[in-house]
Amino acid sequence: MAEEESHHDETATVIHGYENDAFQLRGLPVPEGGKVIGLVGSNGIGKSTTLRLLAGILTPNLGRYKNPPDWGQILRSFTQVQHLRYYIDLLEGYLQALIKPQDLNLIHKVFKGNVGRLLDLHDDRGAKAEICRDLELDQLLDRNVSDLSGGELQRFTIAVLTMREADAYMFDEPSTHLDVKQRHKAARVIRSLCATRSAVVVADHDLSFLSYLSDVICCLDGIPGTYGVVSHPYTVTDGINTYMDGCLPPKTTKPSLDSKVAETPQGGVADTQPHAGFKYPTMSITRGKFKLRVMEGGSIDSQIVVVLGENGTGKTTFLRLLAGSLKPDRVESSDAGMPEINVSYKAQIMQSVSTFTVRTLLHRRIPDSYTQPQFVSVVMEPLQIDKLMDKPVVKLSCGELQRVSLCLCLGKPADVYLIDEPSANLDSEQRLAASEVIKRFIHLGKKTAFVVEHDITMATYLADRVIVCEGRRSVDCTATAPQSLLSGMRHFLS
Repeated sequence: MAEEESHHDETATVIHGYENDAFQLRGLPVPEGGKVIGLVGSNGIGKSTTLRLLAGILTPNLGRYKNPPDWGQILRSFTQVQHLRYYIDLLEGYLQALIKPQDLNLIHKVFKGNVGRLLDLHDDRGAKAEICRDLELDQLLDRNVSDLSGGELQRFTIAVLTMREADAYMFDEPSTHLDVKQRHKAARVIRSLCATRSAVVVADHDLSFLSYLSDVICCLDGIPGTYGVVSHPYTVTDGINTYMDGCLPPKTTKPSLDSKVAETPQGGVADTQPHAGFKYPTMSITRGKFKLRVMEGGSIDSQIVVVLGENGTGKTTFLRLLAGSLKPDRVESSDAGMPEINVSYKAQIMQSVSTFTVRTLLHRRIPDSYTQPQFVSVVMEPLQIDKLMDKPVVKLSCGELQRVSLCLCLGKPADVYLIDEPSANLDSEQRLAASEVIKRFIHLGKKTAFVVEHDITMATYLADRVIVCEGRRSVDCTATAPQSLLSGMRHFLS
């Protein structure tokens, strides 16, 4: 957003800065007991930094990275009494603040073992039974954390945080990997913390989720990766409107769900049966107490098949069967066995363990693609990978890691591309860019893609055909054969 169009005061006090003036955060919201503050803003604008400062994980340095101030100087810098009181209480131990991180990889590192036992261990408020019911975790209590899908892990993490006793709770993108129904239920659970007079601050890209959840909205504006300015609190309606009017360029308007469905001709390409392309047999797999049956299907060149379904219905398991990382227990088709194909798979939860820079990682993993002019123009430029090239992979934000992971997936030569939740951790503009990148790459390259996606607008924009995963979640589910976009959407939304 151009500086002259900013709604916010760019002269606001610098609260925190990073090495070499890489990023500065100006301003800070004031948590208030019994209320939920929603944070909206593009990626790289300071939402996670704001939450980590409020949780006490980061100490405000007032932009003085090389010569950080002491707490006396920090406290004297606050012009609002509420900020001063909050940090004094935090320092003296009168206020306990907890945070749910954005990166679910951290949860895998911290929590190991049985889900039920871990929840018992953290149930300070005696709320386990109620929260497990509300977040639909009862069927997962006998599972290990390492076996949970992204959506299941997200719900587990929300449960752990909301069961603990605290004065302030910070949630960083709690709707990621959750389907529409589960987002509503998660919002209600988070909102219930207000009944204990606790302060809650939530950063998320789902505006409907934040609208339902929040009492007030703070917009973060500025230049991503350079500086971010936290606005004063708005009413929910005014805050969302301010963000949409001022912080999103007009080009981020997304394709219409209704118009895309209406454009799908009955009997057109979307309704033809797969031919001369990738086919897979009817098969089934059992993992622990969960069983998935996959109906025979396939796709043709230049076609994107979107996989829809609620969390726990086997979407990721289906992709892993196609990728070959899981083997079916039973193949029911006459053409027994999985086909021999080259696949490229982008996992749902991405790892950022490499100490290499992005440039080195691309050179090692996709040496031919990342310098090829067409790949650069079709994939790397729209995803703005050039801005990340000299950044260590371990220091990438979740949104940046998502863009790099998508680039790596598409850069690998393959016949079939398997992409699990490409919209996760991306803001509105980046989701549109990712959608256009996937669609153009698959169509130009005459490849095939299977994409798992919860964002209905993005799914509709991408889909040539649709597979619906349905059944008893985390127990017994079926992945349908591919069907037309119109019939698939009707099936899923019914």
